[in-house]
Amino acid sequence: MTRSPVTLRDANRDDVARLGDLWGQIVRRSDEQDPLADLSEIVDRVLQRDDQRIVVAEYDGQFAGAVLLRIAPLTPLHLEPVVQIISPEVLPEFRRRGVGRALMESAASFAEEHAIAHVGTASLSRSREANRFMARLGLSPHATLRVTSTQLLRSKLTGQRAADPRQPGRQMGQILAARRSLRRAQALAAASLD
Repeated sequence: MTRSPVTLRDANRDDVARLGDLWGQIVRRSDEQDPLADLSEIVDRVLQRDDQRIVVAEYDGQFAGAVLLRIAPLTPLHLEPVVQIISPEVLPEFRRRGVGRALMESAASFAEEHAIAHVGTASLSRSREANRFMARLGLSPHATLRVTSTQLLRSKLTGQRAADPRQPGRQMGQILAARRSLRRAQALAAASLD
């Protein structure tokens, strides 16, 4: 029997820079906040909790990927606990070598250790490969997470309110067109009675 070159371990503070390389596209990005400071805070918080874990995968001793595992309610309204498999990522040079499967096995083990009956994950909608991988492992879609900026939502709501004919503040042109249509309909109805 051959030994797998993939090994798993808990993340530590020395992994923050490598986690930054791995998760750099999904952590908060702003001029005021250093993403590595966020990751350092996350690692520190996870290390202090029993209901969370960051698992690092190494391939032949090299950092190859990681996943954050967390126990939480399925939704704020459905309180059954679930292990959330957050950002299972594998560096491109280590894909198709069993690293992703090993990370998912760590999630199953974490769920079993805590007697949690379900696991769940989210993958980017544009990541066809990740979505196929999750489907092959039996994870089916449960919900669609949609995200936008607060500013865009506000502008869309304001724009829809102005365009909604049931709302006050309709455009004057719409009001006049509606009156013309009503007068034509009344005139046709009166002509048909004659």
